[in-house]
Amino acid sequence: MHLVFWSYLTISHTQIKNKLAEDGYVVLHGFFRADVIDAVRGDLAGWIDRQANQLLADGVIDDLHEAEPFETRWLRLVEEGAPRLKTIREDLHTPALFGLFFCPQLLDIVEGVLGQEIRLYPNYTVRPKLPDDALTQVLWHQDAAYTASGQHGHDANAGDLTEDALRMVNVWSPLVPARPENGCMQFVPGTHKLGLVSHNEREHYLEISDGALKPQLEQAIDVILDPGDVVLFSNLLFHMGQPNHSESIRWSCDWRYQDARQSTMRSETGHIARSQSDRSAEVQSPEAWAKLSFV
Repeated sequence: MHLVFWSYLTISHTQIKNKLAEDGYVVLHGFFRADVIDAVRGDLAGWIDRQANQLLADGVIDDLHEAEPFETRWLRLVEEGAPRLKTIREDLHTPALFGLFFCPQLLDIVEGVLGQEIRLYPNYTVRPKLPDDALTQVLWHQDAAYTASGQHGHDANAGDLTEDALRMVNVWSPLVPARPENGCMQFVPGTHKLGLVSHNEREHYLEISDGALKPQLEQAIDVILDPGDVVLFSNLLFHMGQPNHSESIRWSCDWRYQDARQSTMRSETGHIARSQSDRSAEVQSPEAWAKLSFV
């Protein structure tokens, strides 16, 4: 099935909301400016450099691989003994990430879906998807299943777990071209309407049970994106990350927004992205974001 691209300049907020409701996702082509993506890549390159220098000091590696480009440097370090990572999370409080997570145009869209009180959910990540690595091959799942399972902690005061409480807007944006050969995501449009289905626990991830998944797989689509593109989707949508069979890392960012009046249903509380009732509670600048931490 062919994936339809929308230019952010040619689609209204109402159309975005309607497409999210009908298909469970919407792709916005060229949403982020090149300088925003370059800044994020720059901050991550700095993170890689700091990790490399520490690994060298600890005797884990013998070569900093400073001549390697962003797409392959961490891979070279992993080949020498650096840790294989599913995600980078706690280290994302850098000024450049503010430009993604707190983009005003993005928050305007999210406000139209979730309302005027918006939380950056405490599950924002950068993913270095390594070639042919089972650790970074995400199986078919619904993000809501992780929330419901309590795998990341559970708030005992959250109350009853309802689908309305699980309602979020997920956001995914690549830092390199995302194609089938390097592990782009796949979606099954419309599956968010099925509600929360059963999952099985695998070695690294949850996986939708065969009975719920198999009848839907013929409708799966590749989510082919370039840096600057963004996809918004329901956390009830069936999706997965394909294997990376290329020779470089598929770097991407993913984050989520939630109605801030609801519990996160986990031990962390997240950060306020927009609040009509208390503007002072919002994270308001790159400098403020850099002073915070994963909570």
